[in-house]
Amino acid sequence: MSDQPTPLLEVRDLRTHFPVKGGVFMRAVASCKAVDGVSFQLLPGETLGLVGESGCGKSTLGKTIARLIRPTAGQVLFEGADLAPLSRSQLKPIRRHLQMVFQDPVESLNARHTVGALVEEPLIIHNLGSAAERQQRVEELLAKVGLPRDAARRYPFEFSGGQRQRIGIARAIALNPRLVICDEPVSALDVSIQSQILNLLLDLQRDLGLSYLFIAHNLAVVKHISDRIAVMYLGRIVELADADELYANPCHPYTRALIAAIPEPDPRRARKRTVIQGDLPSPINPPPGCPFHPRCPHATDRCKTEVPSLRTVSEPGKPLHTVSCHYDL
Repeated sequence: MSDQPTPLLEVRDLRTHFPVKGGVFMRAVASCKAVDGVSFQLLPGETLGLVGESGCGKSTLGKTIARLIRPTAGQVLFEGADLAPLSRSQLKPIRRHLQMVFQDPVESLNARHTVGALVEEPLIIHNLGSAAERQQRVEELLAKVGLPRDAARRYPFEFSGGQRQRIGIARAIALNPRLVICDEPVSALDVSIQSQILNLLLDLQRDLGLSYLFIAHNLAVVKHISDRIAVMYLGRIVELADADELYANPCHPYTRALIAAIPEPDPRRARKRTVIQGDLPSPINPPPGCPFHPRCPHATDRCKTEVPSLRTVSEPGKPLHTVSCHYDL
């Protein structure tokens, strides 16, 4: 009998395609394949980092899992329930346990509402507590994310970017969720503030037992917070492994290039750089075969015609390490 815990979240062959319309009658003439066959599991209390360059579909994947976008195909199993076919009313009780922190703390907070009203709003929507109990809960949440009590009476524009992100985090944890999807929560912040927000997320995870899907384009940031890391390219996961294993033994050429792009803090230490040629292909017209082959220095004729599937490269008894590449590099 396996000791593997039951996944909190399981994504199966998820696809999110957007129609591209044109012509006189604005009919669908093509499809933008933002997410194109993604599968993974997320365990309770785990942080899965999702990385890739801009345009790879990672934010669309996060919003699809949160059902802010309806998927084209596939399954999103949250605690065993498939969220993909559910209606808005059916999703409401589930949203208590699945929340999201957005990238831009300015756009994600209504500037016309006080901070207290913003943090209290989820409690009102789900009919939790009396007015006095909600006010006390708001004060507790603001204190938990490191904001003063009088912040509840102020407006978002009166705070710095890092403080506004703390407000967004307080709102996300107001309902005691089990899973929080963090969509590049530190990319809009100064470097000096990023570590503070990351440490806050780690503290909240320890105290509240949260699970995170942490989306970012910076591998150095993701390593600091993640247990496992999935690398995404053009709507697909090309490599998935434990964080330490991924850094020590990257197998996909794209992953190697991302790791090589991390700045080296010691200027005296030389390091071989891997430069990726060309731009990210369009998801409207992706290349045949392996989606990375037009930019891969190791591509062969097989890569141009055959799509590689995720295969296991880890040894028996070691943490699972999968890669979508035809050859061992």
